[in-house]
Amino acid sequence: MLPFHQVVKGDFADVNQLIIDQLHSNVGLVENIGQYLVEAGGKRLRPLLVLLSANALGYPDADKRKHLDLAAIIEFIHTATLLHDDVVDLSEMRRGRLTANAKWGNAPSVLVGDFLYSRAFQMMVAIGNMGIMQILSDATNTISEGEVQQLVNAKDPSVDEDNYFNVIYKKTAALFEAACETAAVLSGAPDEQRQALKRYGYHLGLAFQMVDDALDYEGDAKALGKNVGDDLAEGKPTLPLIYAMRQGTEQQAELIAQSIREGGEEHLNEIVTIVRDTGALKYTADCAKDQVDKAIAELDWLPASEYRQAMLDLAQFAIARTH
Repeated sequence: MLPFHQVVKGDFADVNQLIIDQLHSNVGLVENIGQYLVEAGGKRLRPLLVLLSANALGYPDADKRKHLDLAAIIEFIHTATLLHDDVVDLSEMRRGRLTANAKWGNAPSVLVGDFLYSRAFQMMVAIGNMGIMQILSDATNTISEGEVQQLVNAKDPSVDEDNYFNVIYKKTAALFEAACETAAVLSGAPDEQRQALKRYGYHLGLAFQMVDDALDYEGDAKALGKNVGDDLAEGKPTLPLIYAMRQGTEQQAELIAQSIREGGEEHLNEIVTIVRDTGALKYTADCAKDQVDKAIAELDWLPASEYRQAMLDLAQFAIARTH
């Protein structure tokens, strides 16, 4: 457990148990795949954001535990997107293990993803807050749009930075943003704090995805739990490649463009060298740091507490991590 998990250790354990309980189904395959995903672990940053944000705002009172349900809902939505993602991307490894689609096939993965989405919405109804339902339904729709846009962008070397940032907002930052904002709504926070937390999640989510995209060209496969070069193999024009094409020689730009168009890892080693030599990794890291600085600035709206400090530590971890 990372240090910023420790301040909500009890809540986190309760959320994990709630996730297991809510995976109950009379269909065995649903529970098998669900348990497999839970056992895979992961950083669980999105539910963590709910717990930290709610506690930073003084929620819960002893008789209010809806932040646990909200954290589980956020994790179910995220896990559903991962199941669908892995099918679309034909991924075989995630978190150091076979993906669900590699283990059980595409059809069960898609359908269990649908089960997780629908279970999340059942739990939302139980919370009984229309504001939270609106935020999460909008976020889920935005994530779906981002997935489609990423599919459209695949194998297209003409994708520019604006398009890239639009996709990573929709795919990643939107759920970070929603996790923080819904915690504020649940806590009855004033609008200034609600908007500050929303912006914190937005900037943190962008930074997190940019670091992920950089790690695809400099990370360690064992630490990442997936294969280095997966983005290139899928023809994804991420920020390191966009910048390297802009800054590299004509020949370097064409090699990257060709690799994006064709997909595959035939030129991976050459492209990793180009990405490093053009300063694309530093540029991506600098962009991520700028977003983290903006996220941290929003924490000034919160009262000093161990929870606010944990959110600051989490933001710094987002750019310092190696996996």
